[in-house]
Amino acid sequence: MIDETMAIQLDGVVQNRANFKLGPLHMRIPKGYITAIVGPNGCGKSSTFRLMLDLDKADEGKIELLGHRVEQGIDTELKKKIGYLHDQSSSHEDNMKGTAKAEFHRFWYDNWDVNRYRELLHILEVDDNQLLGKMSKGMRRKFEFALTMAHGPELLLLDEPSSGLDPLAWKTMIEVLHRYMDRGDRTILMTSHIIEEVKRLADFIVFMAGGRVLGMYEKDELFSSWFTLFVSGSDLSPKKAAAMPGQCGVEHAGATTYRITTNKAAAAEEWCAGEGYRIISRQSLELDEIMSALLMQDRLSTRSN
Repeated sequence: MIDETMAIQLDGVVQNRANFKLGPLHMRIPKGYITAIVGPNGCGKSSTFRLMLDLDKADEGKIELLGHRVEQGIDTELKKKIGYLHDQSSSHEDNMKGTAKAEFHRFWYDNWDVNRYRELLHILEVDDNQLLGKMSKGMRRKFEFALTMAHGPELLLLDEPSSGLDPLAWKTMIEVLHRYMDRGDRTILMTSHIIEEVKRLADFIVFMAGGRVLGMYEKDELFSSWFTLFVSGSDLSPKKAAAMPGQCGVEHAGATTYRITTNKAAAAEEWCAGEGYRIISRQSLELDEIMSALLMQDRLSTRSN
């Protein structure tokens, strides 16, 4: 049954390769929001995009984009609703001028807005009247970003969108994406390894590792829940610290003090108060630290199974 509130649904998606297994993936990407997939290089982020776009075939499972079953093929009308920014430029287009590639795109998209395209080129300071192979990496990225946005897609798939951009261009891209979302009926799924980019853009965060989804979280709730607490108590021990709600790691920090990481900060603080333990300090976790804690949990869970 199609869930109209979801832009993307993956159910039990598996792709088997000689040296890597992707999945089984279960993912629900809500309409009207920006969702970021984060994870180590080689975890399957780009491969997942390719499966969604039917550029590669899954061995098992079901994929739906905007209510359409992808494994039955993506028809032209669905393609018109999607914008895809690949993580790498195509070398076979190096001898093509930007203007020629833009004309090619314009032919395929009914909603192509030449004024919007020219506006984006102006905002991003891109000259499309040159060979793509002669553009710098950052310039070509900005050009392809403008192409991806010019037909006003309902769903944007952005694979490392800021790769190669300087800080000013990165800030401009962020502003363009925020304006794109203003209508409230558009959806972005992106991958990124830049923490600040995820924090400034994403509403939801999906963590991936080893070809699997470790979890999906609402961003504000994620950062308000994951903390490291320095806790002191005369009878506190690793065994007792392990009972803290959401406990994800315990380290001895000297004398009767322990450094405890939790993904349920509020409940953990209530637990400390109830047990008579003193919280000396609190430190919120950054995205990479949360990722590391999730990876450690996943490894421990895999070993125990």
